[in-house]
Amino acid sequence: MKKFSFILVFFLSIPLIRAQYGYRDSNRIGITVGVNQMSLQTDNFQTHPETGWNAGLSIRGNFYNNWDMVYNIQFSENNFSVDTKYNGIIDEQVKYKLPSAQISLQMSYVILENHLSFEFGPIAQFNGKLKLDADKENNFIDGTTLRAKDIVDISKFNLYPTVGVTAGGKHLRFQVSYQYGLLNTLGNLNTKDLGDDFKGNPGVINGNLIIYL
Repeated sequence: MKKFSFILVFFLSIPLIRAQYGYRDSNRIGITVGVNQMSLQTDNFQTHPETGWNAGLSIRGNFYNNWDMVYNIQFSENNFSVDTKYNGIIDEQVKYKLPSAQISLQMSYVILENHLSFEFGPIAQFNGKLKLDADKENNFIDGTTLRAKDIVDISKFNLYPTVGVTAGGKHLRFQVSYQYGLLNTLGNLNTKDLGDDFKGNPGVINGNLIIYL
């Protein structure tokens, strides 16, 4: 957590320094709220995308000509479900919740100033353990001998390249983006002696509303 706080302060301090040299009225703080849909792509078990939420802060700063830079911190709950069996016979989808925090540095090509831009860049994500309802923990995951609670301790870090479009007005914009996890989100399960080679990569679609102050 201390490392995350240091990285956050470092990234968010850069645009405040650059803002002193800005040449357009684009150096501003944004409040972000929205929803996401996460898909976990894995061959280890059957998964389904679910809807979660996003909330965060961003700073958009002038960079060069038609380019801005966007620094962002976002807290999310990403959700997906897994096919399981209750009491060994009843089919039931168990929903997993993934709490996470992201920091990102995005390049933004301004197509129409204050109205339309195209963004891309890297995201670093820090994960917590998966959460599920207590009464579902002992369900058996379809096609395995694993219980639902056996797969909660996933990898704590991932890198996401992302692309997106932001559109709207000077103070209110809507953003749609897609991000894909390069690292194996299930990799930490391979240290648990669970008898399988786990591999899974998340893909996340985000729809956010950004309020610029």
